[in-house]
Amino acid sequence: MKIVGVTACTTGIAHTYMAQEALEKECAKRGYEVKIETQGGMGIDNELTEEEINGADAVILAIAIGIEGEERFEEKQDQGKVLTLDPSNVIKNVKGVVDQLENL
Repeated sequence: MKIVGVTACTTGIAHTYMAQEALEKECAKRGYEVKIETQGGMGIDNELTEEEINGADAVILAIAIGIEGEERFEEKQDQGKVLTLDPSNVIKNVKGVVDQLENL
């Protein structure tokens, strides 16, 4: 399974990167390919390509603020392949979040 996503919190410091790390660790445990773009206090890191988004089975938007380039996910949104949550929910229950991504 291929998962891509974006994490972004209001301050762009802690939760952005904690959510990224939690998703990467949980996906690695399950043997999934994952790439998480962060839009934090240091700008955009690990930016997703259009090819990566198109090839993903599911998209997680762990965001508490508006993000740059959200329109990139419109096609996946139309397919019902996008899960949008607050980053704190991902940190608290990453196993449940990845379970939800499996069922999209």
